Amino acid sequence: MQIKNNIITDDEGRELILRGVNLGGDSKIPLCKNGEEILPSFLDRKNNVSFIGRPFPLEEAENHFKRLKKSGMTFLRLLVTWEAVEHEGPGIYDEAYLAYLRKILLAAEKEGISVFIDPHQDVWSRWTGGDGAPAWTMEKLGMDLDMMDSSGAAITRQRYSMHNKSKKYPEGKPYPKMIWPSNYNRYAAAVMFSLFYAGRAFAPDLQVEGENVQDWLQNRYTAAFCHVKRRLKNCAAIAGWGTMNEPHNGLIGHQNLKNPENVLIPSGQRPSPWQSILATSGYTQKIPVYTLSSYGRFVSHYEIINEKGISLFREGYCCPWKQAGVWQDGGGKPELLKPDHFAKYRGQRVIFADDFLKPFLVKYISAMKDTEERSFFFIEGLPDCAKEESHPSWNREDPSNTLNAFHWYDGFSLFTKSFRSWFTINVDTRKPVFGEKKAVKCFTENLAKGIGWTNKKMGNMPCLLGEFGLAFDINNRKGFKNGDYSLHEKALSMYYDAVDANLLHSTIWNYTVGNTNRSGDNWNDEDLSIFSEGKERAAAGWKRPYPMATAGKLLSFNWDRKRKIFSFCFSADKQIKAPSVIYLPSETFGDSPVAETALRCEYSKEEQLLLIYNDNQSGETEIKVRLNR
Repeated sequence: MQIKNNIITDDEGRELILRGVNLGGDSKIPLCKNGEEILPSFLDRKNNVSFIGRPFPLEEAENHFKRLKKSGMTFLRLLVTWEAVEHEGPGIYDEAYLAYLRKILLAAEKEGISVFIDPHQDVWSRWTGGDGAPAWTMEKLGMDLDMMDSSGAAITRQRYSMHNKSKKYPEGKPYPKMIWPSNYNRYAAAVMFSLFYAGRAFAPDLQVEGENVQDWLQNRYTAAFCHVKRRLKNCAAIAGWGTMNEPHNGLIGHQNLKNPENVLIPSGQRPSPWQSILATSGYTQKIPVYTLSSYGRFVSHYEIINEKGISLFREGYCCPWKQAGVWQDGGGKPELLKPDHFAKYRGQRVIFADDFLKPFLVKYISAMKDTEERSFFFIEGLPDCAKEESHPSWNREDPSNTLNAFHWYDGFSLFTKSFRSWFTINVDTRKPVFGEKKAVKCFTENLAKGIGWTNKKMGNMPCLLGEFGLAFDINNRKGFKNGDYSLHEKALSMYYDAVDANLLHSTIWNYTVGNTNRSGDNWNDEDLSIFSEGKERAAAGWKRPYPMATAGKLLSFNWDRKRKIFSFCFSADKQIKAPSVIYLPSETFGDSPVAETALRCEYSKEEQLLLIYNDNQSGETEIKVRLNR
């Protein structure tokens, strides 16, 4: 594959649509024998950690890759966390895991599956409420990870269950619905992202092992994935490499530390950065709790965090921002000296994506890229794809062969775990949208904005929708009770309609082999896997026809799920002798679909592929494929 004028083509010159899934949701956590998320390795951070078996046991690899290929999912985003590679300590790599990973990739190659490796993280690490970075990245800064929750530095699924057991909740009090993203605004994750991307700017005197903290963190991260690349070299299934999943600015760009800014969740506890700083340094804080209603968002009540006045830091360490002179507490009375410490860089308003994210991306890609290498590199800006400043600028002098792998979710459905086809909230305007057609139009426009900013700001590089999807436990888990997934199929079909309308490459979130109705994806109570308890679910919503390869210029394609008609329009190029290839799932089209076209067609029932030959013809052509009734 290669990129030509914003288009991904194969060696035959055909325009490709890359479609697949994220593999997998529980690759964020180590393998545990009982399959639960409450892991002994949450306490033992080095010796008993192993990601061998993520995304699935090696002996099951062939069956899973065959299923994915049969479903038209031939391009996968394969999750690999920094912790999985380097959990024991700096420079100590898990060679057994990398050997396992190589065998998984060989199995994918055998089935004709391509992947790109995604260095995955959410809110920095498992100890800050997500996944990704090893424990030692925080321990080197003097953080006591056993004090994360009690000091108010993070809200974790593991600790929440451990500390909230009762007769009513013997396994621990339920984790608040979709509360984990709030950790981006909590102390631990915000500090680590700020130091990773901008330690030299905002904590210039903070050193680890003789390096500024920013250089130390970035160099360890980059070295780890360069090592992964060396160990997986020559695996033909690898089409490219990600840079970092959903990077975050932490406190960078914050105008006033006394005010909460860029809050990612609509409800729940909302401390200001200054309150978080004080709490983790042992000062009990009373913080507001927000509630979301049809009338908007409001403070419903207040709660206490760090009631016992516990410090996050071990003896001899303190808050990096205190060391940097942002605040002081002489005589036990804390005082904020620089509330706008993170607001400017080199005398100008901070633009995180260009000032700090882009230099890291260039550094990482330059270290990973071999001379004359054809691998793609998938870069990500901030999760809000519709805002121009979320994307780093990119030009001819920057590394080539890059794609903007932005993410998009139907935020209303994701955060409320509910879905109505006739209602949503526009993630850009925050305004309600009524009507199914208007909802699909809204989704389509949201994605188009991300593509538009990429065209304008990022050298018109190709776009891939790296994540989108649906929580299967929507509407009070009704589908689990009655086995009716028709609403889920409707939602996924609406999302894919928006993807298709934008001619987007995509990898849906996610495929988790260990998913169950009880435990979901085994991470933070999420449940978005299209595979559960040994079988596909809501397949009619995501297993749909699409043009895998187009012998010319792809103009449009559309799947009418109700009428069972697939439309495909392209400008044929007679110079291309290889056929256009359309994936037609047999569950929908049966043994012999009917293609309405003057061009020569062949259908492979076994491969579920319709081949369309130009036969020296050029020009715009529309093809409709129907069921053979």
